[in-house]
Amino acid sequence: MTQNRQKITPNLWFDHQAEEAVQFYTAVFGNGKIGDITRYDEAAAQVSGQPEGSVMTVSFELEGQPFVALNGGSHFTFNPSISFFVGCSTKAEVDELWDKLSEGGQSLMPLDAYPFSERYGWVQDQYGLSWQVMFVGDQEITQKIVPTLMFVGDQAGQAEAAMQDYTALFDDTHIGGILRYEEGEAPDEEGTVKHAEFTLASQQFMAMDSAQKHDFTFNEAISFIVDCENQEEVDYFWNHLTEGGEEGPCGWLKDPYGVSWQIVPRQLMDMLTDEDKEKASRAAQALFQMKKIDIEGIKRAFDQEQTSIPAS
Repeated sequence: MTQNRQKITPNLWFDHQAEEAVQFYTAVFGNGKIGDITRYDEAAAQVSGQPEGSVMTVSFELEGQPFVALNGGSHFTFNPSISFFVGCSTKAEVDELWDKLSEGGQSLMPLDAYPFSERYGWVQDQYGLSWQVMFVGDQEITQKIVPTLMFVGDQAGQAEAAMQDYTALFDDTHIGGILRYEEGEAPDEEGTVKHAEFTLASQQFMAMDSAQKHDFTFNEAISFIVDCENQEEVDYFWNHLTEGGEEGPCGWLKDPYGVSWQIVPRQLMDMLTDEDKEKASRAAQALFQMKKIDIEGIKRAFDQEQTSIPAS
């Protein structure tokens, strides 16, 4: 399968169930495809603690939306701060998806009629991933699955600021209609975002604030991979998103709102999956020493032009 290349791809962190979960999701959604599978080599296994030869990542598509599933261990678990909205043109489709996604899972908002839709439900599936399934009637569905960010806790009330920052950073962006909380909808502050749509790099996202008491917030279980053409792009996204945020290893970071991103040059995967396992392993070892990814540094290790790579 040739996976659709898009600028931003959701990355889903599993303990060890990535391959199993991908099989489940591609069976649930009618238009699901499984792509490339990578495995832990010796160097990656030593760093991650995962078994050598076990599945590391699985790329897949659901309704044209690319994802990556990662087996990273038990460090992070999914929660509803990031969910995936699924627009359905019929109530029967809502019911079918709900039945499949809720098996072994947990209902967060029961499947029912609501003021905003005749058929809607919010469910956490058997792996903990959250889905909002909604009947949208005659509304045109241009993107079937839409990542949705819910700003809670210390981030509650910051959805609009985050949308403004994100749309200033990416190309082909805009903020759509914003439905705001009105007076008397406490604990949410009047004027904050009840629901909004925005576009980054021609991809749709949604956002909402919730000042309700929640025992979760953004974490690394769901991150967004930014596909970068060159080092200039890597530097651009890394520098902007880490300003007020937090640097992490191997191209990972948290932005000022706590949302996790991976800033990844597209050349990296070619080196990590090269048929020459020794060259690929050297590239991986160089990567593990970095925070922001240095393409030339990894390439030198790949070509064995030097034996050690300084941490960036």
